[in-house]
Amino acid sequence: MSAIILEGTKIAAEIRAEAALAARSLSARGVRPGLAVVLAGDNPASEIYVRGKVKSCQEVGIYSEKHTPGAGVSTQELLALVAGLNARDEIDGILVQLPLPPQIDSKRVLLAVDPAKDVDGFHPLNVGFLSTERPGLVPCTPAGIMELLVRSGIALAGREAVVIGRSFIVGKPMAMLLLNANATVSVCHSKTRDLAEVSRRADILVAAIGRAGMVRREFVRPGATVVDVGMNRVSDEEEFRRLFAGDDRREDSFRTKGSILVGDVHPEVAEVAGAMTPVPGGVGPLTIAMLMANTVKAAGMRRGSGVAELSRV
Repeated sequence: MSAIILEGTKIAAEIRAEAALAARSLSARGVRPGLAVVLAGDNPASEIYVRGKVKSCQEVGIYSEKHTPGAGVSTQELLALVAGLNARDEIDGILVQLPLPPQIDSKRVLLAVDPAKDVDGFHPLNVGFLSTERPGLVPCTPAGIMELLVRSGIALAGREAVVIGRSFIVGKPMAMLLLNANATVSVCHSKTRDLAEVSRRADILVAAIGRAGMVRREFVRPGATVVDVGMNRVSDEEEFRRLFAGDDRREDSFRTKGSILVGDVHPEVAEVAGAMTPVPGGVGPLTIAMLMANTVKAAGMRRGSGVAELSRV
């Protein structure tokens, strides 16, 4: 068996196109959706992510602005910045790029974002809306995964789903979305006994643990759908060999670049899974696409517009 590859790039393009259409509809009514991104400190990975988000805004027709306080910014200064963005009517979405510098009280800053502008879906009010199946803003990565599953024709109702990881960014909202779609859901974590045995029950397995290639063949029921949320950069040659021994194409890339990206799922899983997402090109593009959708959705919801709903999440 060789798994069908669920290409997130293609579905992300569909979502961006739908967001662009909705943005044009709002603009025709005199409302241009606006997103403000707060990037504090000097994290190179975060800078790359934010560049991608700003570029997507330009493509979709969303006004965007970037705020870049230095690495020494205080919690109070960030709170003041967020308060100012909350007060501006032309800003529909506020994204605080994580991680924040170590001296920042991240929870206080995220809690300060107006729930109506919380395009990351992290505010407790939006978490409550999700848990009670009310309209709200849903975290982008799990929302994107749901779009991938639904648009790929993966049945959810009555299926057994296992989520490995319990973060408030991916694991917990992912479990809630699957539960809302009538799947039977188990959430696994570092204290789970016999993780492989629990994982093997899954018709749908979502790996979001941040450990390169941890999910091996024995974790996966033959024919299961496997969603790999991980994005790990491997630069150690021994680790590379563990993951990709005998893969000449990846070895050439590793030799050229000195590192390679790999998910939380070992490549051998493709031999037993029915369908799985690639890394890169799987979940990553969907996260940014759903940020665009959430921004347009927030603009519509704040103004009572009928174009607010872009997705089925």
